[in-house]
Amino acid sequence: MHRATRTICLLTLLGTCLVGHLSVAAESNASKSPASDEIVPLPGTDPLQTQGDLAEALMDGAHRFIERKIDEAPRRRSTYWKRDFTTPAAYTHSVDPNRQRLMRSLGIVEKRLPVVMERFGDDANPALVARANRYDIHQVRWEVVDGVFGEGLLLEPSGDPVASVVVLPDADQTPEQLVGLSEGLPVQQQVARRLAENGFRVVVPVLLSRESRFTGNTEAGFSNPGYSHREWIYRQAFHMGRHPIGYEVQKVQSALDWLKQRCGDEAKIGVLGYAEGGLIAFYAAAVDPRIDAVLVSGYFDNRQKVWQEPVYRNVWALLQEFGDAEIATLIAPRGLVVEYSTTPKIDHGNGRIATPSFESVSAEFNRIDSLLKPDFQPRHLVAGSKGQTVDPWSPQAVEQFAHLLGVDKGLSLGANPPIDGRRSFDPATRQRRQVKQLERHVQDLVHSAERVRADFFRVDTKSLDAFVESAKKYRRHFWEEVLGKIDQPALPFHARSRRIYDRPKWTGYDVTLELWPDVFAWGVLLVPKDLKPKERRPVVVCQHGRGGVPRDVIEGDHRAYHDFAARLADRGFVVFAPHNLYRGEDRYRWLDRKANTVKASLFSFIIPQHQQILDWLKTLPFVDPSRIAFYGLSYGGETAVRVPPLLDGYCLSICSGDFNEWTRKVAATDYPRGFMFSIEWEMPYFDMGNTFSYAEMVDLLIPRPFMVERGHADGVAPDEWVAYEYAKVRRTYDQLGIGDRTQIEYFNGPHTIRGQGTFNFLHKHLNWPTPNETH
Repeated sequence: MHRATRTICLLTLLGTCLVGHLSVAAESNASKSPASDEIVPLPGTDPLQTQGDLAEALMDGAHRFIERKIDEAPRRRSTYWKRDFTTPAAYTHSVDPNRQRLMRSLGIVEKRLPVVMERFGDDANPALVARANRYDIHQVRWEVVDGVFGEGLLLEPSGDPVASVVVLPDADQTPEQLVGLSEGLPVQQQVARRLAENGFRVVVPVLLSRESRFTGNTEAGFSNPGYSHREWIYRQAFHMGRHPIGYEVQKVQSALDWLKQRCGDEAKIGVLGYAEGGLIAFYAAAVDPRIDAVLVSGYFDNRQKVWQEPVYRNVWALLQEFGDAEIATLIAPRGLVVEYSTTPKIDHGNGRIATPSFESVSAEFNRIDSLLKPDFQPRHLVAGSKGQTVDPWSPQAVEQFAHLLGVDKGLSLGANPPIDGRRSFDPATRQRRQVKQLERHVQDLVHSAERVRADFFRVDTKSLDAFVESAKKYRRHFWEEVLGKIDQPALPFHARSRRIYDRPKWTGYDVTLELWPDVFAWGVLLVPKDLKPKERRPVVVCQHGRGGVPRDVIEGDHRAYHDFAARLADRGFVVFAPHNLYRGEDRYRWLDRKANTVKASLFSFIIPQHQQILDWLKTLPFVDPSRIAFYGLSYGGETAVRVPPLLDGYCLSICSGDFNEWTRKVAATDYPRGFMFSIEWEMPYFDMGNTFSYAEMVDLLIPRPFMVERGHADGVAPDEWVAYEYAKVRRTYDQLGIGDRTQIEYFNGPHTIRGQGTFNFLHKHLNWPTPNETH
């Protein structure tokens, strides 16, 4: 017998058996629930024996899975590299594609402005800050990109400089401390002064601090959310394809532009930094080949646990291609000094920093050897005896760095630091300027994002077929580049189930489906009891929101869901209520954070889970595979515009309590109900603001029907935002001649399922009779 014919026969037999089974259940168990110790599976599935919380089991497994992906990443990186060691120039050229990808992930995409190093001041705080025996200290600033300035101190030697350097303090240090103008650092750690006293020209920029003094929109009266300055900029910038790391690297590059102007192309230039400054120095040297040598203090390590570090260090897809050893190879053949120093101890709610072990640092440093040919890069690891830490800016490390710049002498340090001539200088005022300049720059990106998206998202509207065909490349981009697609084939379903509901009109089953090792899909299937032999019915997939579980949409009259899944089953629909991973508060955020490191996200799990669910549902003999709909609230509504547009198995989608102008919702600082002021630090997706908001996501669903359910009192977003974004959706449907396939329903109510217009929409587009019609 032909395989397809045999499959149809088996499904028909299974359907007949299942209808009989459900009929018996309806007659014998109509008024009682199954016994607690009795496992009654859905026909065609194995008994589900698993005990305990399935949501917790799923979350645990997803964490194990993504940690394996992170562990596997170093072995896969070689596919991204094509190193050519024939000459230094050939090598630099060969790794340039890697450099460009790193720059893109860091948000280094804008052309820098022509640099002018401005020495500025006023009567109380003159530009000439201090005059020492061998150098002058100036207060300086330089514009990098529109409205964003580097700012700090310039130490100008009395004679010709022996070399020029950019010195980067830690985020919680000031340039003045590295020069000795203010208290806070021992004399031996005043590295900028040491270099200036020995003939170096020195630029010392200020970095964004870890304070939270200037977060929030104080001009609009919005409260301070308590995030550090670095996280405040990270949250809004990441969604717009930018990053605080990238901004600060560009400030270094702009200072290099000026140093090259000042000294000539042949002059030696180095960069050195400690802790957060070490990170910036390291990445600056990797992306800018003009840097001849770099000293990285208190940062270099095995980066496999980067997801444990503060969220403002989260770089999209970093570990897929780069560990610190790979970053070091972008610096080659130029010189590198790594100083194993004690790092600041930082413990935020979403990340921490601590001094790594010497074994970890030295192993990563030695791994560079496996990536480069022998003696291709001069480099040094400086540590104390027996692998102990040294104090930052140890003479040994600084002199090794100077040697790489051609300066071969001891670097003495005088006992008397310079005296600040400014009478009322306040570093907090400068810090505020840094924070607000970056915020204004990102907010300009937010407010111009619609124009940028329109330039990016160019679909052909000449015909419906042309539109669908031209949208395919954007579907790929959305899945692979924005949400992240995990390259892992699905396992066979091995469906397991157990009966958990026996209601007058339907029977309910817990169902699990294997997906990947340690990862499964889980949901509750509601099967009507009045199924006729060989009948195939439409399915509605009813999706809970954040913090929910499948039963929330079925029982208990939850204030948000009002048992809408059970109500749809009462109307004769087959219903599946899947569990999505956004439960357990920060546990799912940490899952997303881990996934980001290997170019994935929470939806990199959710989309394949739904594909597995769809593929399984289509095998059920009572399901019409062409009539499977999606209906979700809140985070389930967010799912409604991310999953069905990418999975053709959904014939329509309904977004409830979520549809809005997504870029403003995530990244705007002038809306107090947005995610900039919430605990949901996983909401930014890298560069999503420049590529997709909700109208563009819905465009990927076309020509399938789409509906929005919106309560006027829903605090997710203002009605005006919802109406504005939906108007773009309606315009596209109308232009393509399918305006009857989309609608929006407003109602007087909060963040909740109403289940009136949406139910009618399901009946209409799933071609299923309403309760007052004859079935």
